[in-house]
Amino acid sequence: MFVTPAFAQTAGAAPGGADFLIQFAPFILIFVIMYFLLIRPQQRKAKEHRDMLKNLRRGDVVVMQGGLIGKIVKVVDENELLLDVGDGTAKVQVRVAAGLVQQLRSKGEPVKEGN
Repeated sequence: MFVTPAFAQTAGAAPGGADFLIQFAPFILIFVIMYFLLIRPQQRKAKEHRDMLKNLRRGDVVVMQGGLIGKIVKVVDENELLLDVGDGTAKVQVRVAAGLVQQLRSKGEPVKEGN
């Protein structure tokens, strides 16, 4: 009988190329922003921490994640350190996991060969 306005309108454009990109552009933009603000700096910080752990040697003063501060007496292997946490009068040595070193306070003197 009467043609309603809904039936009288023409059909919209078929879904395709430009509409698809316009719909996903905000998601792509958010991912790019997250990469540069979160992911990339975290990867750089992790790389710096790995390099610091690789270069630890006897005589370095380090801070552990629990707040323990000590001087490295011996690098047992790549995963363990022997730390002197005494105040100079008492010899207190603790064996710790190298991965838990949070900060390198100061580099020690190079060890001379033959000692």
